[in-house]
Amino acid sequence: MNVQRAQEIASSPVMANVLCDGTQIYIQHVNEQRETARIYPLNNPEDEREVPLYALTEQNQTT
Repeated sequence: MNVQRAQEIASSPVMANVLCDGTQIYIQHVNEQRETARIYPLNNPEDEREVPLYALTEQNQTT
């Protein structure tokens, strides 16, 4: 995922379907200089961690 898209998702009030290692996550903050994101799994908010943006993928919503 690129920095711009990650920042858009992090600042949007709409929940995006973003995965890290197959787990749905929430992006809290994006570090533009380091190209990392502070994330946590939706089912475990206490498990915060920083990951490289290339580890994140956005899934298309299918309804």
